[in-house]
Amino acid sequence: MSAGSGTGSRADGTAARAVSSPGGSSPVIPAGPLDRGRLRRRLLAGEAVAGCFAGLASPMAVEVMAASGAGWVLVDLEHGGGGEEQVGPAVAAAGAYDTAVLVRVERPDRVRIGRVLDAGAAGVMLPRIESADEVRGLLRHLRYPPDGDRGVATYNRAVRWGQDLAALGTANTEAAGIVQIETRGALEQIEEIAALDGADVLFIGPLDLSYALGVPLDFGAPAFTGAVERVLAAAERHGKAAGILSPTAQAAVDRKHQGFRFLAVGSDSTLLASAVSGAMAALADNPAEALPERGSAANTTHSTDPAARPQS
Repeated sequence: MSAGSGTGSRADGTAARAVSSPGGSSPVIPAGPLDRGRLRRRLLAGEAVAGCFAGLASPMAVEVMAASGAGWVLVDLEHGGGGEEQVGPAVAAAGAYDTAVLVRVERPDRVRIGRVLDAGAAGVMLPRIESADEVRGLLRHLRYPPDGDRGVATYNRAVRWGQDLAALGTANTEAAGIVQIETRGALEQIEEIAALDGADVLFIGPLDLSYALGVPLDFGAPAFTGAVERVLAAAERHGKAAGILSPTAQAAVDRKHQGFRFLAVGSDSTLLASAVSGAMAALADNPAEALPERGSAANTTHSTDPAARPQS
């Protein structure tokens, strides 16, 4: 993202635009932290995009993940710490790196969905879905009338605090709808859900789905693997992205080869825990008496790899 004397552009070529403000002037506003539908367009175009969940209620952690190359970061209001107040700062932090912020709402009601979109979220994840009719009603909360019932306001980040009223006219095609498939009801109606306009991602919640199918945490059970194939097939038939949460990068790579395109790789807390536990285990496996003497040639590092250098 860049901002200069009146113009700006993003990595994908999205440029700044002249906008009509309430005062009638048309200032050119540089590209800011808002996603403006880029993530949704990438997914609908068939791209695979990887990202991470964020549950530590820390915009700084969101920024670290964005700076590290995450294509999106999802603020988790269902299981994570913090609340709605984390969304705006997360959008601002991640937007500096052209990273979209999504939100999993703890309850998929109209007001909550509207508020996180007003705060600048690029899309909403809808948990605990049971039927296509439920999804159809909830997706209306992501759209302004006449396509939906999202409340209209201009004093929020989504319309740049009233400076970009044109955003009201494009918002209905920009917010990504991510439908969780984690119940028997949703799985049984997967074809109907996949056919809905606005159900852009069919996201498997592996833990909940395994419990719902009576095979808790057994991701190799035929009931679970069969459900995964049903979701993948429905997504493919209807031109939607299938998504799933993976605990490791290698697991996510395997899921990508399987056909998943919305790839979640852990969360801020699990990635941090894995890094720390791995470092501690490595040190425990290499006691001091087994290491080369300090200053010896074997203990001297001239690596150009930043990861091999001490970090202050």
